[in-house]
Amino acid sequence: MADTPHGGHGRPSTPGQRWAAVRRSPLLPAVVLVLILGAAAGLFAGSYTYSMAKPTPHSIPTAVVGAYREDRGTAFLDGMEEALGAAVKARTYDSVAQARRAVDEQEVFAILDVRDGGRRVVLDVSGASGVSVAQVLAEAAPAVGRETGVAVTVRDVNPLQPGDPRGLAIFYISLAAVIIGFVGAIQLSVHARELTPPERIAFTAAYALLGGFAIAAAVDWLLGALDLPFVESWLILALTMFASGMVFTMFNTLIGRWAMLPTWGLMVLLGNPSSGGAVSWPLLPSALGAIGRWLPPGASVSAQHTAVYFPGHQHAMPFLVLAGWALVSCAVFWTWRHRHPGGREHHPAHAGS
Repeated sequence: MADTPHGGHGRPSTPGQRWAAVRRSPLLPAVVLVLILGAAAGLFAGSYTYSMAKPTPHSIPTAVVGAYREDRGTAFLDGMEEALGAAVKARTYDSVAQARRAVDEQEVFAILDVRDGGRRVVLDVSGASGVSVAQVLAEAAPAVGRETGVAVTVRDVNPLQPGDPRGLAIFYISLAAVIIGFVGAIQLSVHARELTPPERIAFTAAYALLGGFAIAAAVDWLLGALDLPFVESWLILALTMFASGMVFTMFNTLIGRWAMLPTWGLMVLLGNPSSGGAVSWPLLPSALGAIGRWLPPGASVSAQHTAVYFPGHQHAMPFLVLAGWALVSCAVFWTWRHRHPGGREHHPAHAGS
């Protein structure tokens, strides 16, 4: 049969038919992925640069004790606020001991002890609370002291561990737990597609426990970068990995093969830069500083940071955040498990062949 001007041999002739042919093409997903990956590269670089390239003080809770009501003491505090753009949020305490407890509870980042009628100030920073914040305060205070005629002494009352002088190891191990957590779930969806819902949850928990142990062992026992409270750190990492893996599984249930997009956006583009691990939250853009604590990466960094540097002062909030994400993700997956692209088909025993 001869070709017709309108497209013989099944060639699409109308716009609707041509669009249907494009949608059936195996090249379409590849083209979409190229566009998505290009955009993701820019967003990835942009999100980290926005949050980390130029940290700026926004709100630094600081304990103030001593003769801060004297003229020189007041002038020094005013000078600190001016030097840091009004970022110092002074909280007064009756004694240095009370202020130290506030540091241990991570309610404040430093102590300004105004002595000798305001003629001398001892600035106690806490490197473990946030090395970037400690550096900002330690640089500003002596300059303000010279301008106001106040002698300033700077001390680090809670320094970082020797194997982690920049305070980044906790960020790195939390980042590893987050990324391996959802990458593990992706691999289960590809290479263990036929797992039933209970099996999928169980194997996610299994690789989370094993992976958390491996991360903690590598950083502590093998490299000696951090002296970890091993069991607590291991369980924090495991809970982080499990929550991250189940978040991907939840999105995979809801939107199928494009589940990587919201997972990557939530965990990597938004969660990691706002976690406070690389840049302390008082130096992050205010919106990120507020959001980060409610996402798994930020909760993981917070729980791990307290476990390592403030033993005995652990807070429930980070664990509630991690557990909340894990439970909600499991509940969504379980409720709509019939939509998940994996699983085994069950055929009735009496079904004919």
